[in-house]
Amino acid sequence: MIQRQRSLIRSRSLATLGFLSPGLGLLIVFVAVPILLTAWISLHQGSMAIPYSRMRWVGFSNYATIFEQPIFRTALLNVFLYSLANLVIILPLSILLGLFLYQAQVYGRNVLRTVLFLPYMIPTVAVAIVWGYLYEPQYGPLNEILSWLHLPAQGWLGSVYEAMLSLVILNVWQTLGYYVVMVVAGLTEIPQEYYEAAALDGAGWWRRHWSITLPLLRRTLAFVFVILTINTLQVFDPVYVLTQGSPVNSTDVAAYEMYITAFNYGQAGLASAMAMVMLAIVLVLSLLQLRLFRSL
Repeated sequence: MIQRQRSLIRSRSLATLGFLSPGLGLLIVFVAVPILLTAWISLHQGSMAIPYSRMRWVGFSNYATIFEQPIFRTALLNVFLYSLANLVIILPLSILLGLFLYQAQVYGRNVLRTVLFLPYMIPTVAVAIVWGYLYEPQYGPLNEILSWLHLPAQGWLGSVYEAMLSLVILNVWQTLGYYVVMVVAGLTEIPQEYYEAAALDGAGWWRRHWSITLPLLRRTLAFVFVILTINTLQVFDPVYVLTQGSPVNSTDVAAYEMYITAFNYGQAGLASAMAMVMLAIVLVLSLLQLRLFRSL
């Protein structure tokens, strides 16, 4: 009997391993191996044009070098500000719009959800090209609208003080719908009986959502918070298409700095060290955010 149970457990373990092997294999090939290779290159000096065997071992000096460079510190600060601005704008808006579009009384709510989600389906490069035209300082539609309202024209992407904000607006316009859909999906998991019981007890709209919606939406909000942070810390496409870090490095971000370090300056070791630093930052922030939401 015991022998038969052991045989059954062994068969189930082999079956589980067999089903998981394709997925695990893809993760190892396309995630684990590139990360390990990047970590290895970050400890060497050389360009992307030479074989790995000819790269010279330099230890952790690449990490010391990038933190001595003011341009990398500026890029880190810029990407943190970009991420923070997106979090401050997108998170509350996605909750409010999600609550609004979840109401059964809203006419055409499915159409509104689709319209909100559509920009997320458009490639970021195409979105950036369109917004580059909108931000055109002389003949752009945005400045034309400001002139109709007798307001001064803005420099947008050409201004040191407005360039980063312009990129934030672009990202909010493109990705807000995705996070709203996430919030709506989370709202569908909350039983309506809780709201009916709260209404019978005399709880108003604010009290119901503060005491029921937000606590029960915690897991969804944690997901939105973490994914939004990761996506914004990796921003690259709009910076590459619209500003290339200008003016005066005000929109230079970590991913763009990695790109020009690796492919323009040919310093693969420094670029890989930057990538590993960003990976560590994203991991630590994600773990802290998940722990924070778990403790709430």
